[in-house]
Amino acid sequence: MDSPVVSRLFRQLFTHHPACPSRQKLARLATAIDQVRRQRHGQRPYSTADRPRGAPTNSARRNESNWQQRTMLLPEDRSEEFKRYPMVTSADLRGRRERPRRVKMLMRDFIEDSLYNPHYGYFSQQVVIFTPGEPFDFNGMKDENEFYAALSRRYAEFEDSLDAVEPSDTRQLWYTPTELFRPYYGEAIARYLVANYKLTTYPYHDLIIYEMGAGRGTLMLNILDYIRDLEPDVYARTRFKIIEISSQLATLQNSQLMQSAAGRGHADRVSIINQSIFDWTSPVPSPCFFLAFEVFDNFAHDAIRYDLATETPMQAVVLIDDGGDFYEFYTPHLDPVAARFFRVRDAATAGRYTVPYPSTRLGRWAAQNRPFAPNLSAPEYIPTRLMQFFDVLGRYFPAHRLLTSDFHALPDAIKGLNAPIVQTRFERRPVPVSTPLVHQGYFDIMFPTDFRISEAIYQAITGKLTRVLSHEDFMRRWAYIEETETRSGENPLLGWYKNASVLCTV
Repeated sequence: MDSPVVSRLFRQLFTHHPACPSRQKLARLATAIDQVRRQRHGQRPYSTADRPRGAPTNSARRNESNWQQRTMLLPEDRSEEFKRYPMVTSADLRGRRERPRRVKMLMRDFIEDSLYNPHYGYFSQQVVIFTPGEPFDFNGMKDENEFYAALSRRYAEFEDSLDAVEPSDTRQLWYTPTELFRPYYGEAIARYLVANYKLTTYPYHDLIIYEMGAGRGTLMLNILDYIRDLEPDVYARTRFKIIEISSQLATLQNSQLMQSAAGRGHADRVSIINQSIFDWTSPVPSPCFFLAFEVFDNFAHDAIRYDLATETPMQAVVLIDDGGDFYEFYTPHLDPVAARFFRVRDAATAGRYTVPYPSTRLGRWAAQNRPFAPNLSAPEYIPTRLMQFFDVLGRYFPAHRLLTSDFHALPDAIKGLNAPIVQTRFERRPVPVSTPLVHQGYFDIMFPTDFRISEAIYQAITGKLTRVLSHEDFMRRWAYIEETETRSGENPLLGWYKNASVLCTV
């Protein structure tokens, strides 16, 4: 059943003049959600050996390809287009200003293009990061409920101010722990950095900090303020480098952020690198810290289904037809990146990891013989882009120490193992959908991080030792938690983000 918000969106589209620019944006969103509707009610994933359209006989069903995902619905066949359309990657599409048609690509390339394309990607065009203004006075608040009420009020005021300049029904507004708990969150990170720097390379090397996904630069400013005020000797040797893939955010950082840094005396310690980390080619032999907060969740994943009879992994390929509709095909021919991921994961975990199908032969037989049962498993989303990020760290930053925090679990995810949340925002409310095959640039696609698997792969690739802590445990170690405690004793810094973990190199 579609969300009532989606139904209102469609009603609103037809009660306003179509020439209105804001309604044109809504029309594009409506088209995207209509695609989701049709995928829910009629479209299905294909294999590279699908049969032509038609109801199969019992004999035909017995002889059909193992690679076909069986459903009760038999939509229009697209196998001829799959053979004919060229294979492209997200890198091939970077220079395109219009969303591609009549092509096919791996699922990870489709997700990467949807999120990061410079011209129509979600992070390039849609995202606004919420800033609450003055830091919250946690000690003056009664409890967490009062904090939540104050946050909601400031959130609405912030968006009201944006609407006063440029109204939008589809604005994608984010908030992060860095902004909510400013400056205390950043100060906790600064204590961790200074303590570990002094234990390892001080005074023989500078304190070099790289940050991915810096957003508005709040974390950087809070870290540098703390080091300047409390560790002046370390501050004299500190260099902070932001790696930002989004040209829009890099431009914002180079203007507003650098002005803020200059105003606080940090300008000569900060540099902004407008580049994807995956395009990095310059070795950095010096010891450094690498920060990646809420970055892994938007790394592209590949979708894999398994043949229930043979356990053969099948890799998802997305076909985009000449009308802009999406179709999933599954092929047993894994590309080199996915094939390497399986080898590395198996070696790093000694073969102990969860799969999206029954682990016993009897269980697989029962799954296959249910009425109308598919012959492929539910999808598994494997973090191939994360593995490539670890490759970059191991190859070009051999002396790095990683500090990262992300979500180990996400509510309302779509179907599948390690599956993402896919949602947009309309009239200030989230609108979740049930597939990652959505109109590029209008939807966030956010994955949970399996820290047990990710830690093992990181160790295998870089040869470094690590520790994984809960968000609460990390903050208890490094934050002055009395600064964020309410009068009731509740502490939002500890109580929020229960579904987040921290991984650090030791």
